[in-house]
Amino acid sequence: MTEQRKRPRPDDYFSDWKEREALAEAMIPVVGTLSRERNVKSYIYGRSLVNQSVLEIMKNHRWVRQVEGNELSEFETSPVLSAVSQLDLGPCHLDIGRLAVAYYDKGAGEGLSVDEYVAQELAFLVGSTHRPVDKPVDVVLYGFGRIGRLMARILIAKTDGGDSLRLRAVVVRRGQAEDDLVKRASLLRRDSVHGVFQGTIRVDEERHSFVANGNEVKVIYADSPEEIDYTQHGIADCIIVDNTGVWRDEAGLSRHLKAKGVAKVILTAPGKGDIKNIVAGINDAHIDADDRILSAASCTTNAIVPALKAVDDEFGIAAGHVETVHAYTNDQNLTDNYHKAERRGRSAALNMVITETGAAKAVSKVLPQLGGKLTGNAIRVPIPNVSMAILYLTLEGATTRDALNEFMRETALHSSMKKQIDYSNSSEVVSSDFVGSRSACVFDAKATIVNGNQAVLYLWYDNEYGYSCQVYRVLERMAGIRYQTYPAKGPYPL
Repeated sequence: MTEQRKRPRPDDYFSDWKEREALAEAMIPVVGTLSRERNVKSYIYGRSLVNQSVLEIMKNHRWVRQVEGNELSEFETSPVLSAVSQLDLGPCHLDIGRLAVAYYDKGAGEGLSVDEYVAQELAFLVGSTHRPVDKPVDVVLYGFGRIGRLMARILIAKTDGGDSLRLRAVVVRRGQAEDDLVKRASLLRRDSVHGVFQGTIRVDEERHSFVANGNEVKVIYADSPEEIDYTQHGIADCIIVDNTGVWRDEAGLSRHLKAKGVAKVILTAPGKGDIKNIVAGINDAHIDADDRILSAASCTTNAIVPALKAVDDEFGIAAGHVETVHAYTNDQNLTDNYHKAERRGRSAALNMVITETGAAKAVSKVLPQLGGKLTGNAIRVPIPNVSMAILYLTLEGATTRDALNEFMRETALHSSMKKQIDYSNSSEVVSSDFVGSRSACVFDAKATIVNGNQAVLYLWYDNEYGYSCQVYRVLERMAGIRYQTYPAKGPYPL
């Protein structure tokens, strides 16, 4: 960021705040109209402005100080957003923040007005007939547990004009309660960890569905995948997101493909055998158009792979150990009771429980160059969400703490993995601060330890929501969805 961009301290902080608050409030209908009517999504340095409150928009502006060394002002982005709204743009994703910084660092110096510079930079999008996908893709959630309900929230929030991914149904086994449908909808409406659903939900028992923000979602009761005829519900060529974990090999997951109306399947757990394990942002380019079954790997694999790839590419990894400090999950007992696995029968709410993890071995399915170099273990701890991965790494050469942290900051903010790796430089953050994080992991710079070629990295991750966002990104790629973006000019996946 150039010196001319550094804003002087205001004489009256409160008056300055109220002016910026008014500008942020005025952005909301503009962002909403662009998204709903033109499928143009607006961002501030990768952070979405769609369906955000005034304060969230202002926080996104202030976050830019980590990237550019100075807070981005609403005084700067507001005229840029206004200029964007006057253009006839095709469907795309625009980083309004980066466009604003580019104007004030470059365009203004060339004597261009905001309107002139924005029109020049976005000329490749004006009148564009590019569509993210030829026709809307139906999505069905098979299972409606922790990941299933969060996937529903994400899919519904991103429906917009309904011309990309559409959540059409969820499949569950019928519960014992007469008001089963009402109970299912209630669990989507309220969540003890992630809060209330952002919008409205109504139940239509006559049509066996619930309606969330206008999206009618059929609730289908079934005991096995093959017995369902999705075409009877108006669903065709759908992608099944199997979040039950019951079937993890090709033989089991292929049962979905025997049902009428199913085109493809994504597993929200590590796949066994020859199933491709995909981590969005890392190896999703390996998804082929004819792939019918994919795995989105595990939450821990998604958390550690981006950081491991970044460090290996820059410094080289000779060996390492991954220790996961993981929130308890539904497969543990609330109180001591029988469990087939070692130690997991003991109360999850009262104990730290040592258990195994396959995440270290699973890394080699995504990053073959690290095969045989990593070991791993896990400790389940008495919190409901947000986990931590501690990477003990032997690097191929010596480095320093400052050098490693700066490299990770640049990676998190500017690399192709910026949606996977977030960056924290606060010495006060704790696990609850990362509930709702959309990244695969958050690198904790204050915790980094480096001694020559020995490095210890700490990665926070929301093992529920952050992982669900990664699954969504794999889902988009598998559905063939591509948006044109600014600043990267051309069709790119999210």
